[in-house]
Amino acid sequence: MHYRTLLDAEDVAFDALEHAAEDGDREHFTEELAAWQKARAARSHWLENCDYDVAVPGRNGSMN
Repeated sequence: MHYRTLLDAEDVAFDALEHAAEDGDREHFTEELAAWQKARAARSHWLENCDYDVAVPGRNGSMN
């Protein structure tokens, strides 16, 4: 249930970010980007605390 709440919060934040980008509203885009990043971080933190590996496959820092 908590994870679903975190996903919903991230979806809402991304929708707001998308609207700000589409509207060309730089001030709100910056604010919404920060809100979306905060929501993503909260979800990732929860997953890590539950011992889930949240590493993105194929991303090891190299540019190959």
